[in-house]
Amino acid sequence: MVTSPMPRTQDDVRLLLTAARLVQHRQDEALAPLRLTRTAVIALEAVALSPMNQEQLAQKAGIRSQTLGRVITRVEGEGLVTRTRNPADKRQFLVQITTAGKTALEAATQTESVAIPNDFDGWDNLRELLTQLIETFQAPARPPSGDTEDRNN
Repeated sequence: MVTSPMPRTQDDVRLLLTAARLVQHRQDEALAPLRLTRTAVIALEAVALSPMNQEQLAQKAGIRSQTLGRVITRVEGEGLVTRTRNPADKRQFLVQITTAGKTALEAATQTESVAIPNDFDGWDNLRELLTQLIETFQAPARPPSGDTEDRNN
C-alpha cells in the first residue's frame, strides 16, 4: 500500500517551496534591470573560476544541459562569455567568462545582496538545515521497509 507523507511534512515542504519562490521572485526582480537571470548568474559564477565545457558547467551549476545551452547562447550574445573549441577535444566548446561577464557578475552579486535581506537572524541555522536536507536528498533513496501496517503496530 502506498502512503502519502505525514501532513506536517507536506506543510513543511509547502513552506520550503513558498520561501524558495519568494526568494527567486525577489532575485528575478533585482536582476531584471541588468538583463540577467538567476540561471545566467549561476553559470557566470561557475565559469568565473575556470573555463569548462557545457556538460561540466551544467553539472556544476545543477542545470539541465539544454536549458544551459539557451542561457549560454544568450549571455554569449551579450558578450559575457565566449565559447571556443577545446584544444584537447575538438568536439567540445569551452565556455569562458569575459571581462564584461566579470563586471556583470559583480553587478549581479551586488544587486542580489541588496535584494535579499541580510538582517534575517536565522541565516546560519537555515543554511545548516538546508545543507542537511540537500545531503539527505542527494543520498540514494532507501527502499521502503515492510508494510505500513507493520510499522504502525
